[in-house]
Amino acid sequence: MAPHTHLLLNRLVGFLGSALLLSSFAMLSMRRMSSLVRIFALQGLLLTLGTLSVAIVAGEPHLLFSALFTFIFKVLVLPIILFRLLERLRIRGEVEVLLNVPTTMVVGLFVVVFSFALASPISELASTVSRGLIGVGLAALLLSFLMMITRKKAITQVLGFLGMENALFFSAINATYGMPMVVELGVAFDVLVGTFVFGIFFFQIRETFESFDLKHMDNTQTE
Repeated sequence: MAPHTHLLLNRLVGFLGSALLLSSFAMLSMRRMSSLVRIFALQGLLLTLGTLSVAIVAGEPHLLFSALFTFIFKVLVLPIILFRLLERLRIRGEVEVLLNVPTTMVVGLFVVVFSFALASPISELASTVSRGLIGVGLAALLLSFLMMITRKKAITQVLGFLGMENALFFSAINATYGMPMVVELGVAFDVLVGTFVFGIFFFQIRETFESFDLKHMDNTQTE
């Protein structure tokens, strides 16, 4: 590979990592469920392109299969399931939040600074060409967790969980050139089954409480 091509691909990987981090911030700021699902699909596309770029730069052909699998599973299959779930549950309103968006974004900035500081010694131990993006993966992971704890609706917990899985996958790609394919398939199958289980769980919540607000479950436990 020509040196300028290698440099260009390295910059592309960095750009895709930055875009993934921005998409995590976008999930924090979005107020509509359909928009959250679209951003999740965008994250899947960014992961696909990032994995493909790392595969070419590092000369790791097995990552090509990971990129293809990521595209099919996270850009096509899961978003379609989530959109159908939103349609059947008739969820079209805005997402209720515990903190307002500006406050959440400020907290998110502190989370990013903390993540890069925490990932710095880990990046020095890694030997991959994209080890500098480990902090991005950790920041995206914590931002997804932040989204889970600042939203009131139960279905946003699933999107936060899926966002965390995306961040873990991105971190694995940049730290160790990915997990073995059998592990990736096992994790993907678990996520898919978990999504179906959550879907059934949401229908039960609606029938019982006629709402997806988590405070109803808290009230039931206290009673």
